[in-house]
Amino acid sequence: MNDEQLETLEQVKQFIEGSEGIGFKGIIAREKHGWIEEVLRKFKYQRLKKAGKGLVRRYILKVTGYSRAQVARLVGIYQRSGRIKLTEYRRYRFPQKYDAAEVALLAMTDELHGWLSGPATKRILERENEVYGNSEFGHLSGISVAQIYNLRRSKRYGGKRFTPTKPVISKIGERAKPEPEGQPGHIRIDTVHQGDMEGHKGVYHINAVDAVTQWEVVASVERITENHLASILERLLNQFPFHIKGFHSDNGSEFVNRTVAGLLNKLLIRFTKSRPRHPDDNGLVESKNGSVIRKNLGYVHLPQACAHLLNTYHQDYLNPYVNFHRPCFFPVSETDPRGKVKKKYPYDMIATPYEKLKSLPGVESYLRPGVTLERLEAFASQMSDNHFAERMVKARSNLFKQTDRFSLVDESNQLMSDSFFD
Repeated sequence: MNDEQLETLEQVKQFIEGSEGIGFKGIIAREKHGWIEEVLRKFKYQRLKKAGKGLVRRYILKVTGYSRAQVARLVGIYQRSGRIKLTEYRRYRFPQKYDAAEVALLAMTDELHGWLSGPATKRILERENEVYGNSEFGHLSGISVAQIYNLRRSKRYGGKRFTPTKPVISKIGERAKPEPEGQPGHIRIDTVHQGDMEGHKGVYHINAVDAVTQWEVVASVERITENHLASILERLLNQFPFHIKGFHSDNGSEFVNRTVAGLLNKLLIRFTKSRPRHPDDNGLVESKNGSVIRKNLGYVHLPQACAHLLNTYHQDYLNPYVNFHRPCFFPVSETDPRGKVKKKYPYDMIATPYEKLKSLPGVESYLRPGVTLERLEAFASQMSDNHFAERMVKARSNLFKQTDRFSLVDESNQLMSDSFFD
């Protein structure tokens, strides 16, 4: 609106009287506020008498279409500050409970431990603060499980077909479900193949897990023949800190054979195997195959000649990590009024295998000769969970670099062999 010709209050009065019945619209709020400020400054509103102020207000009411209360509010703002500034809308934002540094700590912990479940990650954060005294985890240790998942999805953080087992008839081993009755020493065992590449078989991992404490020992062999297993199985069993009383496997021929049966008989260990139509008999170790071995070593092909390198890695890094620094869920069985047993996994029952072992009543009676809780506790407290996981990640990186060299050697040998026969 061009009102430069209105310079006196008398002209303003004539304009108001001459525009009766005429309304103005289409002016946006920002432009209205700027025009009101210009009018008040032009007529020196603060120096006007009461009649003059009223006339200016009527003029503003006429042009803007504002109510009396709105005009009075805007005039009051002008008298206090000399300006009429449109208040910009700002969306309400909830305060951030965890700052960028704490989110970075969570991301680092997840990366080191392979993105465990929320409750297991929460337990690690608590242990970093309470057990190992890392004060930077003080505030983060009180985080809820739901908030962990929320932060993982936030911008600040980042940033199956089943083949049924063919039935095998064998008199070796007893078809029965292991019943440890709360005592350690009843292990579940299974094999994991580390992939093929161009017709070459990869290394095999032997995974053994205790049914009560979830104490886990991993070893690797070049092949899963009876001779290869016999040479490493006894060493694998001796890595458990307690006496082995039960040995349970599926119906694979790598374990259901006379060589393994003879070894277990010599050690006075009961040999059981999975029952038909009971796939959960060996479910514990099969779940560990994915959550531990596959998560740490992946699916990449590793040559069979790397078995000795892998065993060194397992013994020095992977096995200590999963037993002393990686929390696990431990179920609690509850029976409803109808007699149905349900398993629940309360947060208070999350613990590392070592913590579960030392919590058992009379634990000293289960330990092997020469193994004491004092020695185990000294080893567990040497490093924090994150510190040990960081060392393991570096060792794993060096391991893969060494296995790559074996892959190149195998490939060159194969090319030499092909050219010879050609």
